[in-house]
Amino acid sequence: MSDNCIFCKIAAGVIPANKVYEDDEVIAFHDINPIAKVHFLLVPKRHIDSLLSAQASDHALLGKLLALAPELARQQGLGDGFRTMINTGLAGGQSVFHLHLHVFGGGGKAETAMAQLIH
Repeated sequence: MSDNCIFCKIAAGVIPANKVYEDDEVIAFHDINPIAKVHFLLVPKRHIDSLLSAQASDHALLGKLLALAPELARQQGLGDGFRTMINTGLAGGQSVFHLHLHVFGGGGKAETAMAQLIH
């Protein structure tokens, strides 16, 4: 656990979160600043700074995050579709430097913004 990492503290139970899922390796919880009606994060409990820091030994964990995304999205009412996003590094928009996967959908700011970009 990184002492200054908010996601490490959430994973350790030091800071409360509205959990969607938890096992020995991963925790998922609702984003405190959602950009859609449903917006949760999938976070490995082991501290990995970013996708840039992931190693070959992390392949199974990365696969687990991606495999859990649709399962948890369906449970949260996003059975018709959803978006995923991993911000990587400061230049990639990452603000919490602990690898995390955003899952969001169901309408809201994110869908409005994406629709404007597409059209």
